[in-house]
Amino acid sequence: MVLCAARSREALEKTVEEIKEEGGEAKAFALDLASTESITELQKTLEDAAIHVDLLINNAGMTKDGLLFRMTQEDFENVLRVNLEAPFLLAKAFARPMMKKRFGRLIQIGSVVGAMGNPGQVNYAASKAGLVGMTRSLARELASRGITANVVAPGFIQTAMTDALGHKVRDSLLAGIPCGRFGKPQEIADLVSFLCRPESGYITGQTIVVDGGMSLGC
Repeated sequence: MVLCAARSREALEKTVEEIKEEGGEAKAFALDLASTESITELQKTLEDAAIHVDLLINNAGMTKDGLLFRMTQEDFENVLRVNLEAPFLLAKAFARPMMKKRFGRLIQIGSVVGAMGNPGQVNYAASKAGLVGMTRSLARELASRGITANVVAPGFIQTAMTDALGHKVRDSLLAGIPCGRFGKPQEIADLVSFLCRPESGYITGQTIVVDGGMSLGC
């Protein structure tokens, strides 16, 4: 069963329906990653329903861009709270049952920005770089219990956001990507799917970059 969690439960229902149409099972849960109480509440809800989490995929994130001298402390802290602190709290909440079963997968969706940096994204880059260090530490702590922890770091992926970019911006970005194109969402999904499988059990503590070669040399 796929458990879908985000702030808007209504927005998740479409995803749940799509999963069911493909023959799978799914449920939607309201979750505010900026709230420790919301994470604790979700954990209790799942425990009461005897639902065990074997695969934890942290793919939510936020940006609040701004150059250093225009970025407020609140903007910095809010991005780290959602992008870094929430994955820590979720791992802490769900890794213990994985340890008892001696199987689990922690997969963080990072970003090449965590390695490359990006003007106007001091907070976002810090959160994604921190995610790498945290995941490597989790990998060392949990490997003996059959739990792997990895980061998937996408580059520019074909989404509504990249579709809305002007031709000049798109051309400039594509010029820095050796593959000459943006990635496809399915390419990220396929990698995450593999990392969830038993066959990936000897891969842990890694940051796997999926960016068409954009970050080569970084």
